[in-house]
Amino acid sequence: MLQKSLWRAVPIVVISLALATPAKADNLSNAGRNIVTGIVAVTAAIAVVATVVIIHYSKKRTITGCVKPTENGMTITDEKDQRIYTLSGNTGGVMPGERMQLRGQKLKSMGSDKTPIWDARAVIKDFGVCRP
Repeated sequence: MLQKSLWRAVPIVVISLALATPAKADNLSNAGRNIVTGIVAVTAAIAVVATVVIIHYSKKRTITGCVKPTENGMTITDEKDQRIYTLSGNTGGVMPGERMQLRGQKLKSMGSDKTPIWDARAVIKDFGVCRP
């Protein structure tokens, strides 16, 4: 939602800056003003791109918790927010009953149970047996 707002705001700012400059007969003054307007527009675009990249890459990319076997596969309980995720993806090195840190991303569940899914890409660390 924030990204949509940012992408809408950028053209508004650029068009506003372009239209806000008054027309003058002095070409040297206009050229200087156009350079300043261009610098401001490029700076604003860089700020927007940097913000979008920071928001995109600041999303949670690892999870640490206890892996438990279930009827439909395995789940992991996140230690930070105590949410339970169904594991999918590359679960080759994932061991049930172990406390592990996994790299991947959170996906929305398409099923009726609405349990979030953790798409595991790699095992970062195996901390050993889960403690009750």
